[in-house]
Amino acid sequence: MSRYVVVPRPTECRAIERAARSERPLPPIPAILADLLTANRLGDRHGVNLCAHLVARAAQGGQL
Repeated sequence: MSRYVVVPRPTECRAIERAARSERPLPPIPAILADLLTANRLGDRHGVNLCAHLVARAAQGGQL
């Protein structure tokens, strides 16, 4: 048995639920692509991954 116990916090659950329900506007695709190129030049793999997912989400929403 683990000696660590996870205690759910009601405020944390509510904050996550509200964030999931709220619409978050995305920046324009050219701005995201510029950030993607910058992250790639700097060798930031996590940043490249985040920007690539943002571009896919923005393109799926029809935002240009």
